[in-house]
Order: sequence, then C-alpha cells, then structure tokens
Amino acid sequence: MGRRSPYPEEFRKDAVALYRAADGKRTYASVAADLGITAESLRTWVRKEEAQAVPGRRDAGGNEADELTRLRAENARLLKAEKGMAPRARSSAQGSGLFRPRGEVRSRRWAFISDNRADFGVKRICRVLGTSRAGYYRHLATEQDRAERRAVEARTVAEIRAIHSEHGGAYGAPRVHAELRARGHAINRKRVTRLMRVNHIVGRHLRRKKRTTIADKTAPPAPDLVMRDFTANTLNTKWCGDITYIPVGATWLYLATLIDICSRKVVGWSIADHMRTSLVTDAIEMAVVARGGRVHGVVFHTDRGAQYSAAAFADVCRRHGIRRSMGRVGSSYDNALAESFFQGLKRELLHGRRRTSRAQTRLELFRQLSYYNRRRRHSALGYHTPAEFEQQLITSRTLSLVA
Repeated sequence: MGRRSPYPEEFRKDAVALYRAADGKRTYASVAADLGITAESLRTWVRKEEAQAVPGRRDAGGNEADELTRLRAENARLLKAEKGMAPRARSSAQGSGLFRPRGEVRSRRWAFISDNRADFGVKRICRVLGTSRAGYYRHLATEQDRAERRAVEARTVAEIRAIHSEHGGAYGAPRVHAELRARGHAINRKRVTRLMRVNHIVGRHLRRKKRTTIADKTAPPAPDLVMRDFTANTLNTKWCGDITYIPVGATWLYLATLIDICSRKVVGWSIADHMRTSLVTDAIEMAVVARGGRVHGVVFHTDRGAQYSAAAFADVCRRHGIRRSMGRVGSSYDNALAESFFQGLKRELLHGRRRTSRAQTRLELFRQLSYYNRRRRHSALGYHTPAEFEQQLITSRTLSLVA
C-alpha cells in the first residue's frame, strides 16, 4: 500500500484540474511551482486520475470541454478588445495636429520652427511665437538626450503593461513599483504612478460587498483573544478565518479561508456549494497538514457565524490543540484582516464578470489562492509575497539558532 499523500484530496483534484485547463501549454514544473509543490507530485496525481478514469469518461465530460472551449474563445475576444481600447482612450499623439489646453502646443512650437525656418527664418518665427532663439537652439542640442529618455520611458511602459497583464490587471502603482524594483529597476514610485496614469493603466478598485455571517445566538461564544491586534511576530501563533460567497449564475459557491496573521498566507481553504460546518472544518484540516501538524496553541480568530459556533468545529479545534477566538456580532473590524482579504480577492477575481460554470469558477478560485500565496506582493509585508516572507522568517530563525 502506497504512502498517503499529505495534501488534502480537494487540493489534489483542483491541482489536476488546473494542469488540465492549461491544455498542454504549461509543463508540470511551471504549474507545480505556482502551487508550491513538486512537479513529480503533480505528475503522479494526474496519472493516478487518468488510471482511475472509466470508459466513456471523455464523452461524459463533453460539457466541461465545451465550456472550456467557450471560455478560451471569450478570453481571446476580451484580450483583443483590451488591446483596442488604449488607442481610443489616449489623447491625440504628438504630430497629430490636434491640441488641448496646456497640452502639446508648447512642445510643438520647436517642431514648427524647424519645419518653417527655411521660409521665414528662426529669428522672425521666434518673435511671432514669443520665444527665444536660444531656447530653440538649446532644444536642438538636447534632442538626442530626449530621444533616449523617450526610448527608456517606452521600454518602462512596456514592462509596466507586461506586469499589469501578468497579474490579471489587478496591480496598481504601488505593487507595480515593487515588482519593478524587485526586477532590478531603480525607479521612483511617483514616476510609475505618472506613467500608469498617462497611459491609462489602472489597477482594480474595491466594490460593494454583502455580509454573509449568520450568528448562532444559542451557541456559547468563545472569548476574543485577538482584540483587533492583527499582528504576529512568528508563524502559527495567530490565524484568522471567514466565509464568503462567489456568485455563479443563479447559484453560489462558498469559500472558507484560514490565514496566518504573521505572513498573511492562506494556509487552508475549502470551496463548496454549501455552507455546512464541514466547509470550515475542511479548511482547518488543510491548514494543519500544510503546517505539518505543528499547530498546538495557535489562536484561530473568526466571527460568530453558525459554522464557527458549531460543536463539530469546536471538536476539530480541540483535537488539534487550536484555541478558538471570536469577535463581536456585527463588527467587521473585529475580523478586519479576513474581511480585507476577501475584498481584495473579489476585486481581483470577479471584477464585474459574470460566471456561469461552477467547475471553471472553482478552478479560478484555486488558481487565485495559489497566486496570492506565491506571487502576489503584499503591502503589509514590505511588498514581498507571503511565501517569500515566510522563507525569510525561516531563514533568519535558522541563522539565529546556528549563531
């Protein structure tokens, strides 16, 4: 009998679905790197599922294949639309002959002088335009430097667009700036902000949200052991969690998460089409496995929703030595970190799009959570990713123990 996998079944199935959704365009290694697992583990899971496939499965999965084909076509259409928006949105380019107040007229005067100097002379044109000949000749002398600066700026804008696109259009100026600095560019944040503004590169903004917490008034509450102090110096001392919903057509998918307050990493999650207590207990079990079972004494802070007040939830916490903590009813600030995470998730994932496929939505949630942990830069972590931040903590602790 083979060794039991340390990863939950839900995680393994979603990882296989993520690899298959790439349709051969990504290797095992690249998908596994995004998930923080080995390529061999992912390859084993894919082969195992293929071995368990029954005859006729391909036909049975035809609807899902059709859905994937439709989504790819829609994605291609949206990418083309996005490329076509920029030219319509920009102001008139230099040389177009169209001007706006305080726009390009002052810079265009030098080109006008150069175009007409043979007919009227520099001195006469400068007198009519109210400018100096010295200014014009200084402009000519520095033309090469300006051309080089424009070329550098064009390359910077191209890289900003690439970063913005690579992160699904979610990054604003602060995270784009952090990514550029991480890639070795010595660039000012104000300059990144200006370049994004004039080139109409915009990150995603917060949207209105709905509350889903339904308190169980009959269940005895746990004490508030966090008291709105969402800071921690070491891993596995404070966790927080919550449940949110994702609209899928006329139905919903529900997501329960568990975040390590120290690193902001989502160490456990569960996705289901129900809000039963198993939704939150499955997230805990995943977090325990992810932390190697070393969770005794950790404080898990939640709201007073019925799932977190249930006896089954209390039993799971007691079995793993997890200390329960709850905020007050109706106060989002008492679980602000979890609320903030869901705001960002919905802002970056939903962004006004309407979803109709549960399988595709689940896959996108899985991909986004993995991306958040391993690639998304977090402002509270000095614009490091949660995975990078944890690795730095582990390395510094190891070095201090050796010393």
